[in-house]
Amino acid sequence: MCGRFFVTSSPETFREAYGYAEQPNFPARHNVAPTQPVAVATSEHGRRRFVLMRWGFLPAWVKDPDDFPLVINARIETASEKPSFRNALRYRRCIFLADGFYEWRRGGPRGQAPYAIRRADGRPMALAGLWETWSSRDGSEIDTAAIVTCGANGLLAGIHERMPAILSPEGVDAWLDMRDVDAGRAAALCRPAPEEWLDLAPASRRVNDVRNDEAGLLRPDEDGPVTPKPPERRSEAQGSLF
Repeated sequence: MCGRFFVTSSPETFREAYGYAEQPNFPARHNVAPTQPVAVATSEHGRRRFVLMRWGFLPAWVKDPDDFPLVINARIETASEKPSFRNALRYRRCIFLADGFYEWRRGGPRGQAPYAIRRADGRPMALAGLWETWSSRDGSEIDTAAIVTCGANGLLAGIHERMPAILSPEGVDAWLDMRDVDAGRAAALCRPAPEEWLDLAPASRRVNDVRNDEAGLLRPDEDGPVTPKPPERRSEAQGSLF
């Protein structure tokens, strides 16, 4: 699962990483939450684009959004079978602009502090996503998106059984190539990231409140949890680091 993430790199860093022509200027965000606007990179007719979308996927066939559950994640194992996601997996894949995400220990005590997961090399974290344009009866449209998830790697398995699909640079290119990379090949890119890609550290409980959004959220509270000992490294590979 991925229910919160953060964006701390400069706009130019993301632009260089994902190759879109737009030159947006946006502030750092340390507590991005569902239903909020999120920045994504897409590819349409072979051209990379920077687009703002709502985090909360709405399939085109939904008649009343109030009667449809909030969908912020898409399980890659079933995306090709689900009516909500199968067309998006074929034709509308995107990358969420992010530097890392938060996760809470599954089954932990109430108020358990979250953990912040970043790339070990400090570069942007390419989160695979799916998007869809939903049209209302009055003709207005909204672009919506969900983060793709896969099983957790060994580093994160002690916290939660799921994690977002984090792509390598080569994986980004293939994920955004809807012309030559079909849904099956795209789904194969979404596997647990190698443990050596990631750093995990306690974060502040204040991230639980979406009204809080400052750099201090990435630091633990004074009575926060002890950083778990990382497991023995494995020779799992998904591609080169950024």
